[in-house]
Amino acid sequence: MLAIAGMAIAPASMARDGSVVGHWVGTWNASPQAAWHPVEFNGQTIRQIVHVSIGGTRVRVRLSNAYGTDSLQIGAARVGLRSTGASIVAGSNRVLTFNGSESTTIPAGALAISDPVRLRVRDRGDLAVSIYVPGKVLAATEHSAGLQTTYVSPEGDFSNADALPTATTTESFFFLTGVEVDASTTSRAIVTLGDSITDGLHSTSDANRRWPNRLAERLRSQKGGSKIAVLNAGISGNRVLQDTVGTNASARLDRDVLVQPGARYLIVLLGINDIGFPGSPTADEIIAGHRQIIARAHAVGLKVYGGTLTPFQAFLPGLYYTSDGEEKRQAVNQWIRTSKAYDAVIDFDKALRDPSNPAALRADYDSGDNMHPNDAGYQAMANAIDLSLFRDQDLARGAVSAKTQPTQTGKP
Repeated sequence: MLAIAGMAIAPASMARDGSVVGHWVGTWNASPQAAWHPVEFNGQTIRQIVHVSIGGTRVRVRLSNAYGTDSLQIGAARVGLRSTGASIVAGSNRVLTFNGSESTTIPAGALAISDPVRLRVRDRGDLAVSIYVPGKVLAATEHSAGLQTTYVSPEGDFSNADALPTATTTESFFFLTGVEVDASTTSRAIVTLGDSITDGLHSTSDANRRWPNRLAERLRSQKGGSKIAVLNAGISGNRVLQDTVGTNASARLDRDVLVQPGARYLIVLLGINDIGFPGSPTADEIIAGHRQIIARAHAVGLKVYGGTLTPFQAFLPGLYYTSDGEEKRQAVNQWIRTSKAYDAVIDFDKALRDPSNPAALRADYDSGDNMHPNDAGYQAMANAIDLSLFRDQDLARGAVSAKTQPTQTGKP
């Protein structure tokens, strides 16, 4: 048994062909939200496209009924390699089972993980996950800002079809919250916990240009080393302390971060909605929320990196942006940069701010609303992350306590 940063990891087993199996790592994530206006499905197939960060030899899928008030019946589910649009590469569509059964019922508030299925998935490849829901179902659990086309069939089970019949489309995910791969024993995951800026709001749809996607691309471009997945646990409108759009980050931390398979690192970028929305807490209260997230993540052996809050001057002025709010942002950022509470600091604020007006977003990084970056801005955020924070040598050190790791701090 190998102990890594407080985590006991059992040795992987060997398959008949001599390959190592049994090291599960999350490769894609969409944190569940309670739907404001639940979509009704009526005996239809939902085909959802997933852009994985790392590949593997086997796959399993997570389905969630976190916000349902009734049991959710899954009549059939499959996963295959996506070709284009809603089409699947011929011969790659695999039946998903749950405890050996091709259908399952997920109780209200619960999660279901499929049995493993053999499918060779390439790094940064696309999967198509098809779910058939018999009868009328209100999708109370979704991820609203998916920024990825989801295809909904006419009535019928088309989960086994390589091409869907004429489908309606949306850009939300329904019930599907995670994909895991059986990867090399040195593979691990970074979880990015945040709000709309981590969710990638206003980035180009179907293009995977959120900053966590861009980080995964940078990690993949490194020569040698192990695979590092990036799991996006951002929810648009999310706050550290209070529910607004989605369950607050403090309440969803266990579900969306701490139980992610293979998670080794956590990047936190949260607090701007606590400042901007009505009923704003004090800077000290926001900082206390950050301290709790750090303590809980350290307790399970994660290294935790803090992202500075990005500029938002002139975003809904008087309603969201105020001079008092800017003072709070500066106070929180000062604490992130200087307190050494985080294992390292990622200075997203510095990467995005206008040098001539530090309270504002740079014009060439602005999506047009004075707060959310465009594709170039999200790339700049990914570029601001020091990739040495995710060195492979950490895994080889054996039992290492998070408390013994050297603290790195960014400069403002």
